[in-house]
Amino acid sequence: MMLRRPLAAFALMLSAPSVAQTAPPAVPKPAPAPATAAAIPADPALWVVRDADTTIYLFGTIHVLKPGVQWFDEAVKTAFDSSQQLVLEMVAPPTPVMQALVMKLGTAPTGPTLTERLPAKDRPAYVKAVTDLGLPATTFDRFQPWLAATNLTLMPILKLGYDPANGPETVLTAAAGSAGKQVIGLETAEQQLGYFATLPETVQVKFLTSTVKDLPSVAPKLNEMVADWTQGKPKELADSMNSDMKDSPEVAKVLLLDRNKRWADWIKHRLDQPGVVFVAVGAGHLAGKNSVLDELKKRRVRSVRIAY
Repeated sequence: MMLRRPLAAFALMLSAPSVAQTAPPAVPKPAPAPATAAAIPADPALWVVRDADTTIYLFGTIHVLKPGVQWFDEAVKTAFDSSQQLVLEMVAPPTPVMQALVMKLGTAPTGPTLTERLPAKDRPAYVKAVTDLGLPATTFDRFQPWLAATNLTLMPILKLGYDPANGPETVLTAAAGSAGKQVIGLETAEQQLGYFATLPETVQVKFLTSTVKDLPSVAPKLNEMVADWTQGKPKELADSMNSDMKDSPEVAKVLLLDRNKRWADWIKHRLDQPGVVFVAVGAGHLAGKNSVLDELKKRRVRSVRIAY
């Protein structure tokens, strides 16, 4: 079992940006946006599930974006404004609580260092990857492999100007707060971190070594994902996010398939309560076989894409 494409795992997990930003050492700030950066119009996919007295909007997100992407308008804004409740993958706890969770689940205060835990043949490439980011080679030595991999994936993205602060979850949470809307999570922070933390040591190490090998492709791959998202191409986006997970069926089960089933069950049961709900989860969960939408169909719940 192996996570062959770390960006796929990163893209499926809301917690990844939060983890990397709260774990010591601090990740670098995103590159400042050009003062005259042009607005980028975006029309990401949006679906709706309805019955007689309940409306549930389903919106696929990208967890990090550059400034200036204009997605929170038109049908998305209308759907959000009409909703009484915002549902996210996870509602981030206060920073001290998240930091404590990261320390508990993502660090190894004693025992062999992370560098020593890697196969000898992979250590030089790992050290080079860390030092190429301008960090001491020992920076992540007390991290678990999954947390080091997450940081190594995020840091180049931040340097390119991508930022969780521009991501839909952050924007939607702020808008919900301003409007007095209830915000709930489908999962807890501890659950999300646990998906990675409970992976066997061998899988975590392979995750890290794969991350190092794939670092040169992170930026172009993310650019491709964002382009598909802004153009409202959920199938292409899901294919980019999820195709490599086929080589890791046990990991795909934990990060993708089991969660899709649980979320589909949640949506079906939520239809028993009246009201309007806006659900925002990673776009990779909302297209293709065994996606949330596919699981809803199996449960005889019809979803319709909103054209705009």
